[in-house]
Amino acid sequence: MSESVLKDAKSKMQKSLESLSRELATIRTGRANSNMLDRVTVDYYGAPTPVNQLAGISVPEARMLTVTPYDKGSVDDVLKAIQQADLGVNPTSDGTMIRITVPQLTEERRKEFVKDARKEGENAKVAVRNIRRDANDDLKRLEKDGELTEDDLRSYTEDVQQLTNDYIDQIDKMCDDKETDIMEV
Repeated sequence: MSESVLKDAKSKMQKSLESLSRELATIRTGRANSNMLDRVTVDYYGAPTPVNQLAGISVPEARMLTVTPYDKGSVDDVLKAIQQADLGVNPTSDGTMIRITVPQLTEERRKEFVKDARKEGENAKVAVRNIRRDANDDLKRLEKDGELTEDDLRSYTEDVQQLTNDYIDQIDKMCDDKETDIMEV
């Protein structure tokens, strides 16, 4: 039973790490990246639909994205959704394709993005620590029910702490890498 508590905690911590990875991917760097449009949704026939399901997104140059809607009638809707997404870009359309030139980031804007990345990292750390707390509570309950000895409880609690430390280190590394990526000119 106690092994399943550890496996469960590890699985949840891994999901937190994957969630952080997705969140960090949407934070802009100085280069064009198709993940920039992950959060953009288009009102398509009355249903909010992600842009990447309505259009092909490619990166032909380091600072340019092209968005080619599969349905040519939705070009204006996609263009409007990108403009309203507050990405700091100015998309242009030629009727069939949308071009997005990613402007060079100012120092101030870079620092804002670094702050956003750190905030996401801190949220992930809080999630991992909450998972640790829940796992420790489960282990204490097992000890109280007589399924674990006090020594086993201490051992498993140390294992949970080590797991937590490992994931916190991975989160720090991901955030540091993203910060380096953002601050790179």
